[in-house]
Amino acid sequence: MYAVILAGGGGTRLWPLSRRARPKPFLPLLGEQSLFQLTLARIAPLIAAEDTHVVADQRHLPLVTQQGPQLIGRKLLGEPFGRNTAAAIALAALIVERPGNDVMVVLPADHWIADEPAFRNALSAAARAANDGSLVTLGIPVGGPETGYGYIVGTPDGAASGARRVERFVEKPDRERAEELLASPNGAWWNAGIFIWRRDALLASFERHAPAILGAIKRGLDSGQSLNTIYESLPDVAIDRALLEPASLNGEVKVVPADIGWSDLGSWNALHDELARRQPSQSGVVAVGDAQDLGSHDVLVHSSGGRLVVTVGLADTIVVDTPDVVLVCAADRAQEVRAIVDRLAQAKETEYL
Repeated sequence: MYAVILAGGGGTRLWPLSRRARPKPFLPLLGEQSLFQLTLARIAPLIAAEDTHVVADQRHLPLVTQQGPQLIGRKLLGEPFGRNTAAAIALAALIVERPGNDVMVVLPADHWIADEPAFRNALSAAARAANDGSLVTLGIPVGGPETGYGYIVGTPDGAASGARRVERFVEKPDRERAEELLASPNGAWWNAGIFIWRRDALLASFERHAPAILGAIKRGLDSGQSLNTIYESLPDVAIDRALLEPASLNGEVKVVPADIGWSDLGSWNALHDELARRQPSQSGVVAVGDAQDLGSHDVLVHSSGGRLVVTVGLADTIVVDTPDVVLVCAADRAQEVRAIVDRLAQAKETEYL
């Protein structure tokens, strides 16, 4: 078994803390270690450092080696720019040379998992399920009609073995559709973006369902093209859309339910929820850094700007103070922070990105 950690996410919904120079995977959001370091530590009892590989933006490879010195000398794959997870996984499948029947575990670098032993047990169960050539994903028990996550819908077969066939994937449904999925008799899970498959099965599935992506990378590598040139021709598409959705229609995908205390920490709300579990209070006010509050409820204050941040009488609000930007945001609109990042990029105000 070997691991491919995807550390290319921008984490724009956690702006202004997450920036181009140091994006979400490399931030210490839940303690002293970064999410990337926590990911490395989480898999270390199961997968050795020499069997761990990282795909990241080439600008961030110094951060990878700084935060993961045990990886120095290993294959670290630097992408010239992001083309989403299908390109990153295809690149790793081709460049990291392993026997065809070796099991590859694909992990995001920026998620939080509370129950690490249960997580490793789930990976081991998924590796067993992948031995027959199936593409396997971990399914997170659904905690409510969340519209920010993708869903996996299972089939009745395979429940006794712990791995079910996947009927279909549903990408970020509206609330009504999410409630329907929760009531599915065959089971529905959140899609955590954690995948387990044999290398040969992955390559064969790319050949069947996304040959343009695999072919462009393979031809470019064989002819000595730079990754810059190769990536210019690749579509920006997630592995779920490119591979897993069509493969599930052919019965090629399994899901292993995994109750592991997972969060993608993908927004300020998600971070607030996780920090609130660690700092329980009746008011729901959570402070990171130098902050004082009077009479607020359900507020996150994240202060790293070197100033005291004072809040009075706020409700359902996110306040983030950095040295050069202050964000004040209604909690129910926290997902829209990425739109501000897009606006700044269009205005070429790159000093704030």
